[in-house]
Amino acid sequence: MVSYKELGLVNSKDLFRKAVDGGYAIPAFNFNNMEQLQAIVSACVATKSPVILQVSSGARNYANQTLLRYMAQGAVQYAKELGYEIPIVLHLDHGDSFELCKDCIESGFSSVMIDGSHLPYEENIALTKKVVEYAHQYDVTVEGELGVLAGIEDEVQAEHHTYTEPDEVVDFVSRTGVDSLAISIGTSHGAFKFTPEQCTRNEEGVLVPPPLRFDILEEIEKRIPGFPIVLHGSSSVPQQYVKIINENGGKLNDSIGIPEDQLRKAAKSAVCKINIDSDGRLAMTAAVREVLAKKPAEFDPRKYLGPAREELKKLYMHKTEEVLGSAGKA
Repeated sequence: MVSYKELGLVNSKDLFRKAVDGGYAIPAFNFNNMEQLQAIVSACVATKSPVILQVSSGARNYANQTLLRYMAQGAVQYAKELGYEIPIVLHLDHGDSFELCKDCIESGFSSVMIDGSHLPYEENIALTKKVVEYAHQYDVTVEGELGVLAGIEDEVQAEHHTYTEPDEVVDFVSRTGVDSLAISIGTSHGAFKFTPEQCTRNEEGVLVPPPLRFDILEEIEKRIPGFPIVLHGSSSVPQQYVKIINENGGKLNDSIGIPEDQLRKAAKSAVCKINIDSDGRLAMTAAVREVLAKKPAEFDPRKYLGPAREELKKLYMHKTEEVLGSAGKA
């Protein structure tokens, strides 16, 4: 058993309380490798933002669970070396079983998500409560989910949205004891969140997706005022990265994300954690493709992963400063 406190990490409890009171959201950035981790930490230190390092089951398998633990510990030390000690959470994204959550808790995670949203309601409650009871013994925070997001990302896949039912949230939160709740109000996983047919075109001819269901969010806030709410699938799919990728051999047609002004509006409410993964993938892939297209003889990974890391840092600084409002809140 490794306690997250030994690694210098924190859980999400105090961070969420401050975020709800302050009208901003904590960035939850997914990572799989060293360059992504370097970019996340350096961006958040530069903007003095707290951060949630988010790891999916697939990322854990890819990077190796032992290495991940030491990478998280290294992230804490790296922030200190960069000159500012920011609060860092290590969080399991979309845990799908009690066993996986337990294993993460015992290997140093300070927060876990148990996603039983695909299960019948009572089974979701039972599974979530089981994880909460175990996690709280070790002061680890737990995120549950009500409602289903469409889209594909890592092991998470669903064809259709099921919006969160406001009438269920009080019962779910009180019976499970979760510390935060992921809801479905129109965000979705991956870079292809909407079809062009679902969108309208603005005056510049840019496709604009349907707005998030803020009416559902408002109803949920009325039912559980001040309770920490989480948005998954909140990448904005910056079109400049899509353009660079497509100009350099890629094929990302009709990739459409969530407008950043809608995420900023959500962050000013009880939404205190916003998950962003696809945008980071796009930024890195755009930088890598551009380097290899311009320098086809290049084979040193540092020469294309270095620029990818810098582009990712720039993107994440923008997210903390202009979108989530978390800059200066560390």
